[in-house]
Amino acid sequence: MYSLLSLFSEVSNIEAKGGLFDFNATLPLMALQFLTLNVFLNFLFYKPVTNILDDREEYIRNSLTSASASLVKADELTQKYETELAESRKQAQTIIKNAQEEAQLIVSEKIKNAQKEAENLLLNTYNELSIQKEQALKSLEVQVDILSEQIKQKLLND
Repeated sequence: MYSLLSLFSEVSNIEAKGGLFDFNATLPLMALQFLTLNVFLNFLFYKPVTNILDDREEYIRNSLTSASASLVKADELTQKYETELAESRKQAQTIIKNAQEEAQLIVSEKIKNAQKEAENLLLNTYNELSIQKEQALKSLEVQVDILSEQIKQKLLND
């Protein structure tokens, strides 16, 4: 029994020395190495990466701000140009309407003048024909008188 007991105590001593957690000089050394690695990684990797990410975030924020300002300005310009375009269309329609009215007045005046000229021409032609008719009737009367005198003379002479 003594040998079993001594064997059991030796096994427990062996397990205590080679256990999962040994609290000897390697634990503070490993903690120091871990802290050194964290400081080293922080200066060489994490800070530059976070600086780049911060710069990128600031660039995106500035880009979004300038894009929003540009969009607002573009909307204002669009509304301004649409208003000017609507006014220009109204002015163009007014100008076209006035031009059509003026053209219609000019055409109606020219038609009236042409009708008056045609009436004057017809009246002048009628007057000339009347004068020519009277002249023709007078010359016929004169010729009839001459012929009747000649017939009368021939009848009397025969």
